[in-house]
Amino acid sequence: MNRLSLTTRMSLMFMLAVTAVLTVAGLSFNHLSQHHFTMLDQQALTEKLQSTQRILGDLTSVDQFNEIKPELQALLGAHRDLTAIILDSEGTLLFADPRPINVPQQFRTTSNSNVWEWQEQEQMFRGMTAEAMITGQEKPFTVILIYDVTQHMSFFATLQRWFWIGLVISALVSAGLGWMVASSGMRPIRQVTRVAASMSAKSLKERIPLAPVPKELQQLVSSFNAMLSRLDDAFVRLSNFSADIAHELRTPVSNLMTHTEVVLSRKRDIEDYEDNLYSNLDDLKRMSRMIDDMLFLAKSDNGLIKPKNKEIELQDVVGKLLEYYRLLADERSIELSLSGAGSVRGDVLMLHRAISNLLSNALRYTPEGQTISVNIRQDLKKAIVTVENPGETIAPEHLEKLFDRFYRADPARREGSPSNAGLGLAITRSIIEAHEGRIWCTSSNGKTAFHMELPSAGLEHA
Repeated sequence: MNRLSLTTRMSLMFMLAVTAVLTVAGLSFNHLSQHHFTMLDQQALTEKLQSTQRILGDLTSVDQFNEIKPELQALLGAHRDLTAIILDSEGTLLFADPRPINVPQQFRTTSNSNVWEWQEQEQMFRGMTAEAMITGQEKPFTVILIYDVTQHMSFFATLQRWFWIGLVISALVSAGLGWMVASSGMRPIRQVTRVAASMSAKSLKERIPLAPVPKELQQLVSSFNAMLSRLDDAFVRLSNFSADIAHELRTPVSNLMTHTEVVLSRKRDIEDYEDNLYSNLDDLKRMSRMIDDMLFLAKSDNGLIKPKNKEIELQDVVGKLLEYYRLLADERSIELSLSGAGSVRGDVLMLHRAISNLLSNALRYTPEGQTISVNIRQDLKKAIVTVENPGETIAPEHLEKLFDRFYRADPARREGSPSNAGLGLAITRSIIEAHEGRIWCTSSNGKTAFHMELPSAGLEHA
C-alpha cells in the first residue's frame, strides 16, 4: 500500500483543521442565533401576556369583556405574526385575533409561562399559555399567545444549507491552499533530494545555500552540507590513497620486472640467478610489509583492532626499544635518552610497534651527533610519552597531515626508502586511537616532538 506524500498529508491536515474550526464556529453561531431569536420571542410574548393579564384584571364581570375588545385588538393586533386566543373558565372562545388556531390540547391547559413549540404541516409555532384572574370570578380565563415562526425556521434552514455548502467549498479551498503552502515549505527538502540524487564523485563540492531555507530546515540543510564536506574530504583522501598505493607499488614491481628482464636477456651463471632472486626477494618483502600495513589500517578503519587489556610499564617497553636502536644510533653518533616512568593498560605488541615507528622516524631525520630524548610523565588520568629529536622544523600546515597515509612533509623524499612506505605514522595513530588515546606533533626552533597520550593503568577501558 502506497503511503501518502508528506505534502498531501499536510494539506489534508490543514483542510481538516480549517473544516473543524469552521464547523464549530458555524454550529455555535447557529445555536446562538436560534437562542437569541427564541429569547426575543419569549420576551415579546411575556410583555404581551402581562399587558393582556393587566387589561383582563380590570374587568369586574364577564359582561364587560366586549368593552375591552378594542383595547385587546390594539394591543395584540399590532404584530402580524401574533395570534391571541382568550378562553373563559369553561373553555369557551371569547377572543381570537386575527383568527382562531387549533392549538393542541396539551398547550391549552398549560398553567406556567414556559414557551412551547409545535409544528403543523410546514408551519412552526411558538407560544405561551397563562391564566388571567377576573374580579368576581373564581376560575381564571386562559390566555394563549402564539407566534408564527415559520419564516424564522425557514431562514435558519436556508442558513444551514448555505453553511454546509460554504463548508464544503472552504474545505476544498483550504486543501488547495494547504497544498500550496506545504509544497512551498517542502521546496528546500526537494532541493536536498535533487542534490542527493545528482550527487557523484565530481559534484561533491556542491552545497545548498542556507539563505532561502526556512529556519526550521536550516539545521537539516547544514547537516547535509556538512555530510557532503565529509564525503568530499573522504573521497579526496581515498583518491590520493589509491594514487599513493599505485605509486608505492610501482617501484618494487618495476624493479622486479627490470631485474628479471635483464637476467633473462641471455644465459647466465647460477650465481647471477641467485643474486637476482635475492634482489627480487627484498622487493617482495617490501611489498609484503606494505600490504600488511594497509590491511592493518583497513581493519583499524572498520573498528576491528581490539587491543589486549594488560598493564604495561612504559619505561620497560621504551628501554627495550632504545637498546634495539642503539646500534643504529651509534653508527651516526646519535645518543638516546629516557626519563620518567608510567603505566597504562593495553596491548604491549601494538604499543611496541607504535613507539618503534616514532623512534625509527626520529633516527631517520636526526642529524649526526645529536640526541633523541624520550620522556614519560603520568598523572591520575593519563600517561604521555614524548619522543623528541632535533632536525628541520616542520611547517605548521604539515603537522596535522603527518599522520595521513603516504604523506611526507618533504616532497623531495617522495620516493622514500626501501624500508619506508609512508605508513608508519598512520599505523601509530590507529594504534593509539584503538587504546582510546590521542597523538599529535609539535615542531619549533629546530626540534620536533611526537606526543602520545594514553589512559593511565588505574582507569577502566570502556
